[in-house]
Amino acid sequence: MTTHSLSRRHFLGTAVAAATGFSLPRFASAAEKPNSVFGGVRVGCITYSYRSMAKTAEETLKALVDCGISETELMGGPTQLFAGIKGGKITDAEREQQIAKCVEMRKMFNDAGVNIHIHKMGFGQSNEEIEFNFLVAKALGCTAVTTERNAVLAARVAPFADKHQIWVGFHNHTNNLPEMDTFDSILDLGQYIGFNLDIGHYVAGSKGKSPIPVLEKYHARITNLHLKDRTADGGNVAWGQGQTPIKEVLQLMKKEKWIFPAEIELEYKIPEGSDAVKEVAKCVQYCQEALA
Repeated sequence: MTTHSLSRRHFLGTAVAAATGFSLPRFASAAEKPNSVFGGVRVGCITYSYRSMAKTAEETLKALVDCGISETELMGGPTQLFAGIKGGKITDAEREQQIAKCVEMRKMFNDAGVNIHIHKMGFGQSNEEIEFNFLVAKALGCTAVTTERNAVLAARVAPFADKHQIWVGFHNHTNNLPEMDTFDSILDLGQYIGFNLDIGHYVAGSKGKSPIPVLEKYHARITNLHLKDRTADGGNVAWGQGQTPIKEVLQLMKKEKWIFPAEIELEYKIPEGSDAVKEVAKCVQYCQEALA
């Protein structure tokens, strides 16, 4: 089986000049747009982080821009709301209209300086729904789709991933970590099957082991990381208070020039008087200082 190195991938998301028609920050030049690439490392944010305060595409985009983030893994909610994507059977014309709305949404994000490099929306049960998920990914400018780890699903979606040349990154929790004693069998199911490696869950699930050996072993099949700080006994804590080697992981990415994005995922309790945007901004600063 051919292994496709992420270093050879073409990441989409060129900024466009189309007006979006709602109140968001406007930038006089590209230099004033958000930029969360630090030392060559692409720091992004999964929009799940803003679940307490942003539901629409517009609210989500504003939160990203306010945090200075130029990369995102977009949860399905804002996309489905913006494009009118609902369950059940619909006509081909309705599907085309939904895809057109996804293209419009991509332009809206790109115009504000944010690249939707990955999206996360359920695949559904039918081949038509699986195919549609990849069409949405293409319309949004994504290079990958993420979902929860499931070998049966991986086998099901692999032919579609090959067809569209879009990766599927399978996300680990504490109980389904990548295999380290052998080569993980889920990766044999397709050449565009990879890992959305959650390094915080890895530390908690392995009772304190470092995720760095996982990155060294599987870096060519990693679609993106989730960054969070957890303790070996499972607690989610503010960054720098746990046992997840976030700084070391980021520094390794810089050293090795790995270009898969590292997504901030806000899971610790938001302090009283703060909010998700303020806390994500702290995480952005943490990453920037780690990569200085």
